[in-house]
Amino acid sequence: MGHRCPAIIGVGRTRFGEHYEKAPEKMVEEAGLTALDSAGIERKNLDACYFSDYFLQITNKIGIEEGFLSELLELHVHMEKMRSFSSALLNACFAVQSGRHDLVLVGGVEKMTDRWDKIRDDLMLLEDPWSYYAGCTPEANHELMLREYVRKHKISGESLNKFYIALAQISVKNHYHAMNNEYAQFQREVSVDKVLKERSKARKPLGLYDFAPISDGSAALILASPKMAKAHADSPIHIVGYCAATDYVTFPSRENRTGFIANKIAMENALKMSKIKVSDIQLAELYDQSTLLEMIALEDLGFSKKGKAWLDIYNSCKDYKGFYEVDGKKLFVNTNGGLKADGNPLGATGGAQIFEIVKQLKGEAGDRQVNADETPQHGCVLELEGFGTKAYVHILSRG
Repeated sequence: MGHRCPAIIGVGRTRFGEHYEKAPEKMVEEAGLTALDSAGIERKNLDACYFSDYFLQITNKIGIEEGFLSELLELHVHMEKMRSFSSALLNACFAVQSGRHDLVLVGGVEKMTDRWDKIRDDLMLLEDPWSYYAGCTPEANHELMLREYVRKHKISGESLNKFYIALAQISVKNHYHAMNNEYAQFQREVSVDKVLKERSKARKPLGLYDFAPISDGSAALILASPKMAKAHADSPIHIVGYCAATDYVTFPSRENRTGFIANKIAMENALKMSKIKVSDIQLAELYDQSTLLEMIALEDLGFSKKGKAWLDIYNSCKDYKGFYEVDGKKLFVNTNGGLKADGNPLGATGGAQIFEIVKQLKGEAGDRQVNADETPQHGCVLELEGFGTKAYVHILSRG
């Protein structure tokens, strides 16, 4: 591991869902205190805080978020606000690895359900303003990518039927995993037939059960330098590789419209930094804003061959045993239920993904602990901002 490799020594989160009765500060407090307690430190020990949300000023009329957090923690340390949890974590990693800070709180929150009708336009403008002005909805680019993927890879006939079933199986799989996740927004199973019926009802290739919900929630973690990790944790989880990459904001203008080049670049650079191979990774939390995006991520990150991820999914889910089998290897994907069933409170989503990988690597995931041939050593997290406009990859390792 590299010099001053950052380590996660504590994690915390709230349940995701429709929390009309909870103010953002209450959710932040719940997740933050859990993270502090699990790390065995107090607020006064923190050197800095990195915080994330997309719409808090719009949904809750909160002023400068750093001041909001300072007031909540009663601290005057260095604080910064970003959009996504992964962005906050990336900047915290830079700060720890540079030697600037030793103990950092990374937190994220979103309160979306109260004003869903008010922020739907903001979501589309955030994702792709030109598509918005053309009359598209937040779901439109997913369908455009699906059609382009089918055309490019010449999927037709019986293969096309299997392709659509494979996407439905992703939803079924993620709801199945969420059944054992006490924090998940949806702890109920769905069937392939149910997914297909909702598509038929909508008269679209992707339906209600293909998309992640609107959610409220918060997540937090404590990031430490190696010295502080050794002092406070018996088994810290190290972030051995991390990277972000970008692409054009306008999806139709991109050269590649059957994948996200930002995913590929971020993964390649994170792997290079970590000095491990993609085949070494057994756990992955992938950004399944739609079932299509989980499939695309498998290809972009190098787990599946281009144009073949749907087949890996279809074959693995015919008799699902808790993992995808890709090239003879087990790959456990979205064991918390993914965004689809765990929930998607934008500013906190990446924190829930990190939370899950940390718990799995430490063997603390309870009933959803993966049944691998050996204790998993490496896991990765992919979080997106927009429709593949910005991608973040973090690679986590035990020991």
